[in-house]
Amino acid sequence: MDSMNTKTIAAEGLDDYPLMRTYGIPPVQFVRGSGTELFDREGKRYLDFLCGLAVTSLGHSHPAVADAIAEQARTLLHVSNLFETAPGLEVASTINRLQGGRGQVFFCNSGAESIEGAIKLARKNGGDGRHVVVSALKSFHGRTLATLHATGKLEMHGAFQPLPDGFRHVPYNDIEALEGALDSSCAAVLLEVVQGEGGVNVADAEYLAEVRSLCDKHNLLMMIDEVQTGLGRTGKWFGWQHYFDPEGDVRPDVVTMAKALGNGVPIGAIWAKKEVAFEAGEHATTFGGQPLAASAARAVLRTMEAIDAPELAKSAGDELMGKLLTVPHVLDTRGLGLLIAAEIDTAAIGKSAGEVALSCLEAGLVVNGVTPTALRLAPPLNVSPEHIDEAIQILTNVLGGE
Repeated sequence: MDSMNTKTIAAEGLDDYPLMRTYGIPPVQFVRGSGTELFDREGKRYLDFLCGLAVTSLGHSHPAVADAIAEQARTLLHVSNLFETAPGLEVASTINRLQGGRGQVFFCNSGAESIEGAIKLARKNGGDGRHVVVSALKSFHGRTLATLHATGKLEMHGAFQPLPDGFRHVPYNDIEALEGALDSSCAAVLLEVVQGEGGVNVADAEYLAEVRSLCDKHNLLMMIDEVQTGLGRTGKWFGWQHYFDPEGDVRPDVVTMAKALGNGVPIGAIWAKKEVAFEAGEHATTFGGQPLAASAARAVLRTMEAIDAPELAKSAGDELMGKLLTVPHVLDTRGLGLLIAAEIDTAAIGKSAGEVALSCLEAGLVVNGVTPTALRLAPPLNVSPEHIDEAIQILTNVLGGE
């Protein structure tokens, strides 16, 4: 049976497909993963160069994470956040240390929840009459009503109007446009260091420093969305550290994270400077940072530090970017570390990037079309040189028509 046949995914045909088609009908059903490899229910092998959208940064079924989850499930599955747990305390301490210290952490369950919390911090610190959050066009911050309005992909807003008040969008990397959008109603600026969903667009070298200066001038929170870029993905522990000294005083006020933190177990977090953090009764969650998720995150962070995950991402990213430029019809690359876009000459090949991604999937490589002309690649941070070479060969075959 052809594993790419969508009818093999639906139980009794497409009319009876039980999941809402928010992602369309899946073209393949994966049943097992190990490291950089995935296997479908027919036993076909794939290289995963997308990592569930930058989630499985240590690869699938990492033994340290799997062991931690199993042991924690047998030990303590859940308690209220009225109480402290050992894994949660260690994860919070590690995140604070990796951020440069002098902050506090709030746990949640997802990236969108971390942005929701950041928006609440902006309003808390803004005070009466100052609640507007300014974000960038082409940004992506989540799918809840508030995070959707923070998202700068305006075409996503239409069906869900009216969206919550208090959001404004400006062009990315345009400091003059940002300054022109600020007024007495603003409480914060929310930006990604790399716009992952927007096309892997990287902040200019001086841009974030200028944003920091504007935030200081207007008494605004500088909030950085590291949901996709955080925890080694860009070649630093957090993407903002490419622009600021993590040991210095000039840095963001709030940083959000999720995706890679649990290597597939849902967990998110907000780090904030102590002077802007939540206080008793201002925010809460039932499941955020519960022991199972926190135990997974503890294993992830311990492993990432042991292998120096940021350095691995930098080295492998340089290698992958260089080799992508040897692939037929790849015009250019952009990104940081192992969050990479390959710009394709789609006019020459007569296919969109989405169609190229589907051809890659059929050939055994998981990537996605992040724009109509660009593929996104985000393999595990510990991806091997052999797997990079194999992925390059598959792309060469797909784009070269072999």
